[in-house]
Amino acid sequence: MSWKPESDEIERRRAAAREQGGADAVAKQHARGRLTVRERIGALVDAESFREHGEVAGQVEVGADGRERFTPANVVVGTARIDARPVVVAGDDFTIRGGSYSPAGLRKGIYGDELAVRRRIPLVRLLEGGGASVAGATGVRGRSGYDWVAASPLNLLCMEALATVPVVCVALGPVAGFPAARLVASHLSIMTRGAQVLTGGPALVERATGRAVSKEELGGAQVHLRSGVVDNLAEDEADAWRQVKAFLGYLPSNAGEAPPRFDGGDPPGRREEELVSLVPRERRRAYKVRRAIEAVVDRGSFFEMGALYGRSQVTGLARLAGRPVGVLANDCHHEGGSMTADGARKVRRFAELCDGMSLPIVSLVDEPGFWIGPEAERAGTIRFGMEAMFAVLQTEVPWAAVVMRRAFGVALGIHLGPSPTVIAWPSAQSGSMPVEGGVELAYGREIAAAPDPEARRRELEEELAAAQSVFPRAEDFGVHHLIDPRDTRPVLCDWLDEIEPRLRQLPLRGPRRYGPRP
Repeated sequence: MSWKPESDEIERRRAAAREQGGADAVAKQHARGRLTVRERIGALVDAESFREHGEVAGQVEVGADGRERFTPANVVVGTARIDARPVVVAGDDFTIRGGSYSPAGLRKGIYGDELAVRRRIPLVRLLEGGGASVAGATGVRGRSGYDWVAASPLNLLCMEALATVPVVCVALGPVAGFPAARLVASHLSIMTRGAQVLTGGPALVERATGRAVSKEELGGAQVHLRSGVVDNLAEDEADAWRQVKAFLGYLPSNAGEAPPRFDGGDPPGRREEELVSLVPRERRRAYKVRRAIEAVVDRGSFFEMGALYGRSQVTGLARLAGRPVGVLANDCHHEGGSMTADGARKVRRFAELCDGMSLPIVSLVDEPGFWIGPEAERAGTIRFGMEAMFAVLQTEVPWAAVVMRRAFGVALGIHLGPSPTVIAWPSAQSGSMPVEGGVELAYGREIAAAPDPEARRRELEEELAAAQSVFPRAEDFGVHHLIDPRDTRPVLCDWLDEIEPRLRQLPLRGPRRYGPRP
């Protein structure tokens, strides 16, 4: 006797898994304008590199005719390569039960986290589904959800993966409940246009609140790019794959390795003429800080994250002379560049990413202070601001702070790191607060009593502005380098050369652990 019948059964189940939810379900998925999970994995990873784990996981049911029917698990997981680097990919199969996890599907998703942590390679989750279902995936109607005993290890694995390896998640359709939680448990979350991210779907919301809303109104891109739930929008699935690959290209495979270098041929000594006139002499005039970023970093290397959330703060990854860095900047077009509650949350998460993956941080500073007013107080700005401050002070990566214009108040410390190299442009100003607010507070009566109050206000503002000049501070060695703005890139590239020995030591720390924060 041979084992041929059993071997044939293995191949039959493998074939059934490759068919996913069947021809009709696959056709419906394509009619929605979306790929199947296996097509997505094939489009994302290097050709022929995917090695599936748990191909024959699923459920066997016996029909009325006595014949067994095999339904594959609705999560596909395995190892692959992206740009020749090993990764773990776990994807939801929407063609089987609308992506609502079967017991085997849930275990495979958890296994993807475990595999990434064990192999110490990046994790990419491709999400499309509705979590658990009351329809009875366990075989008993109403008995569904997540095993209580398994829930804690499941969440611990999510946390351990985030501390150990780069984690990227992509929402590719409706993502509700537990898959939505897994989406945000990432270093970068992306959603395609037309996808939705929902804590609870429209039917659940209407039953709970009596309010009828669509999936798009609840959790479309226009909601979550501004809520901070999702970092970046992809125009389509191809754009999502491009962003995943770009993001991973800046990061090491795990927290114990150094980030990869890529020499794009941009000379370290390049000087950009526009920088010397980028910051206006008129203090109230805004300018485009992203032009400064693009002029300083390697050409075409800036990868922004969370552009529509906490918009007074700009965060992203870039390269300087081929070496990956984190970039933080103020955008004076939004709340004057001040530190808002959302901006502080954004900076905290960004600082943790850079610290965990050993990326030095370049901070372009034009900080007028914490956002003020009734809305700021209701948002708890000072608490989230100090939380960000503690996150920054707990980092161990090197910081270089380039003070472009304003450097005021307590919020300034969020841009400096624990022991920064401070570089200043001649346009830099510093003090307890900007002159526009300070003059009114300190000289309100004098201004009101003047024959021409507005003229007196301007005189006092100019007098105080002169006192806030960076030159006296540089004379007292209050900055390390006072430079021509055109020299910013060469100076930063030299700084990276100087800190190279420290950067080589950082990965030896392993995953970071932090103390209490406000």
